[in-house]
Amino acid sequence: MASTDRFDAIVIGSGISGGWAAKELTEKGLRVLMLDRGHMVEHGEGYTYDGKPAYEVPARNIMPDGLKESDYFIAQHGYVAPSNQAFYNNDRLNPYDYEGGSKFYWIRPAAVGGKSLIWGRWSFRWSAADFEANKRDGIGGHWPIGYDDLVPWYSYVEKYIGVSGSRENLDYLPDSEFQPPMPMNVAEKWMKARLETAFPGRKMIHARLSNMTEDKPDQNRSKCQMRNQCANGCSFGAYFSTQAVTLPAARATGRLTLRSDAVVTNLEYDRDAKKVTGVRFVDARTGQAEVVRAKVVFLNASTMASVQILMNSRAEGSARSHFDSSGTLGRYVMDHIFRVGVKGDIPGMEEFIEYGRRPGSIYVPRFRNNGRNEDLGFRRGYGYQGGAYREPSKPVGFGASMKEGMRRYSGWKFQMGAFGECLPYEDNHVALNPNKADRFGMPLMQFNVTFRDNELRMMADAREQGEKMLRAAGLKNVQSKVREHVPGDAIHEMGGARMGDDPRASVLNKWNQAHDASNLFVTDGAQMASISCVNPSLTFMALTARAVDHAVDGLKSGAI
Repeated sequence: MASTDRFDAIVIGSGISGGWAAKELTEKGLRVLMLDRGHMVEHGEGYTYDGKPAYEVPARNIMPDGLKESDYFIAQHGYVAPSNQAFYNNDRLNPYDYEGGSKFYWIRPAAVGGKSLIWGRWSFRWSAADFEANKRDGIGGHWPIGYDDLVPWYSYVEKYIGVSGSRENLDYLPDSEFQPPMPMNVAEKWMKARLETAFPGRKMIHARLSNMTEDKPDQNRSKCQMRNQCANGCSFGAYFSTQAVTLPAARATGRLTLRSDAVVTNLEYDRDAKKVTGVRFVDARTGQAEVVRAKVVFLNASTMASVQILMNSRAEGSARSHFDSSGTLGRYVMDHIFRVGVKGDIPGMEEFIEYGRRPGSIYVPRFRNNGRNEDLGFRRGYGYQGGAYREPSKPVGFGASMKEGMRRYSGWKFQMGAFGECLPYEDNHVALNPNKADRFGMPLMQFNVTFRDNELRMMADAREQGEKMLRAAGLKNVQSKVREHVPGDAIHEMGGARMGDDPRASVLNKWNQAHDASNLFVTDGAQMASISCVNPSLTFMALTARAVDHAVDGLKSGAI
């Protein structure tokens, strides 16, 4: 088993937070080794189907049923298509414990860049109320930081990555450092005016996206081309990804070494010094195990993968992790509850169609439990993502009449789906199966995570309120739909190694530093003590930049 100590820092994972860790560490002068279990995808040249129409993609970009059954379990629930299949985990080659525990959709990437290649790009700041929610509701696991601690780091990240949106001055949805928003179409403007008139205090605003509306020539990135093909990779660099943004920055320093196909299995530990002494990984191509060493380690393998690595880091013969003196490792796992949708027909305006295909349209911010004395039967709240659109007519018949018919469009439709907050429950937990391991010797993850009455009542309210809003705005044929609520399905899993001031009740301190190892930092979704109702990735980035700043100061002062 080979060993090396040529690096100052090791970053495990290359996704949204791992990319930021590598950028910040290298730019502060550290020699960094980045390890990622995925195969290498280079910016631009690695996007095989970028800009390709469906007829140039295998199976017209429809995932074959046989492949769903054999290799891509998660494709049964959407997400994976032939055009982006290379970005996603093969569930047959890299399984988790599907049969043990509760139902969970673990949606994983399979390439360098991680979830930054497959994320939805909605970018929101959390509010002061989000960080105060656990304490306010009397729920354990109080956040050790507040909104004010992150304000400068939010601004720092936003200016760098490019976030489009509109300033709204909402307490529960703080504004970012925005590029101009992607304009609403004519039907959305109509909808906004009528909804806000019918429901004073509720808002319908522009989407907030890491899809740029202005160029960043200093980063060799161009603004969004309005193709809505983000899932295939964007050679223009119009949206934030590791490939387009943080990896080029880290490489430019000359201090980054990147190892793809490197499957980290565990961290080696000195109990007396309370430090990580090495990172063990297996080369996925050769099967050779190696140990690498550095002064500091950033664990950013993505929420559940990071927890899996932490739980598998233990003394031989012991079931308890080196990093679990609190007994909370693997607990308080959360995901957003969603799969509630409402839609309806907008009358008129059929002389208009939309030019281009925006990657995001509108957002209805949370309006429930926003500091008012409400008795709704549930805590926390939800928001809606959606938009208005017209669909081209389907082909009917043959020849000239068919072609002429396909030039026509349906009337305007509007749809939106709700994303709600899940409370942090101690018994929502993950575990390692002691009897099943993957091809690298890693014990399989088992999930015991469920949504409870609070979340289900919240989604029932979201369905009811969504229908009321659409009807009040004047839409016709209003319908709603609810699909099965399965944790993991929103790909916003968080928790498992939460932050906290008390080492007896948390895994990390306020700097994302492990209570049990001064040189270990975890800055992906595992760190979260609650999950708000908005998408979390912008917060991961801000927390990562903040943690790196603290870690480098600690290295310079000798505290680490």
